[in-house]
Amino acid sequence: MIRLVLAVVAVLASGCGVKAYQRGHLAKSKMQFNPSPEQNQLEQHVYNYREGSVGGYDGGGGGCGCN
Repeated sequence: MIRLVLAVVAVLASGCGVKAYQRGHLAKSKMQFNPSPEQNQLEQHVYNYREGSVGGYDGGGGGCGCN
């Protein structure tokens, strides 16, 4: 019984066997954080033009005005 449990654990712990060089082929571009930097830059430009402001996406400044 213990051998059976150990065999099942060993099989499950081995994973699916995807090699590091194969992960790029299996990854989908839509799953990236920023799949199209050029498209994102264009959208930000249009947004800034419409809003009449630039920025607001950085982490600079703590709210005290001492950037």
